[in-house]
Amino acid sequence: MSPAGWKHGLIAAQLQICLGSYVQKHKLGAVFASETGFLLASDPDTVRAPDVAFICRERLAAEKPTEAFWPGPPDLAVEVISPGDTVHEVDDKVKSWLDAGTRMVWVIDPKWRSATVYRSAARVTILTENDELSGEDVVDGFRCVVGDLFAA
Repeated sequence: MSPAGWKHGLIAAQLQICLGSYVQKHKLGAVFASETGFLLASDPDTVRAPDVAFICRERLAAEKPTEAFWPGPPDLAVEVISPGDTVHEVDDKVKSWLDAGTRMVWVIDPKWRSATVYRSAARVTILTENDELSGEDVVDGFRCVVGDLFAA
């Protein structure tokens, strides 16, 4: 897979900083960078790496992975759409996260300056740049205005 473009990287970094600071301040768990692999299935192995990921404190304490990849899905997976991504590719990523047990998926769309929140295939919310992106019960108390992710 080709490296991401600068806009993609800037948006992912902005969200990682904002989310990571909040998670660290409130001791909610850990936020992971885009190169972190999550083992979603075995035999054959399926490893995915979202642009940003979060795992809650309770799961971090319970699981002491020794593998190169985290064994299982994150609680929150964030995908930032790149110009070359197709709708089918993005849908496949979201489906694989949800099927593996990820509790919430955020898809950030730089072109439309929007965020789509997936809790399941049937529970989908589209947010515009003036709306507030919420961690809901996954990242308790976290909020940011969608447009702030594109401010740089």
